[in-house]
Amino acid sequence: MGDNERLGDVQEMSATEIGVYEAVASMDVDGRTATVETVAAMTGLPEESVRSGLEALTRGGRLVRRGGAYVLGPHDWGLDY
Repeated sequence: MGDNERLGDVQEMSATEIGVYEAVASMDVDGRTATVETVAAMTGLPEESVRSGLEALTRGGRLVRRGGAYVLGPHDWGLDY
């Protein structure tokens, strides 16, 4: 994601970003914050890849940084039928 891109289409996310986002989301559901180390352990990705993914997702508005950890950013998961 580019520096100025915010919440673009999910199809524009890389496989790494999707894996990182899903790991953060699963921890957020349990009320936990995600760190580079916990996401790397959950995904099996190298810490540098996780760090890059977390930063890109934060720039894009999908995640919010809280100290040294991350949580989901604002989202609307409403479904239309």
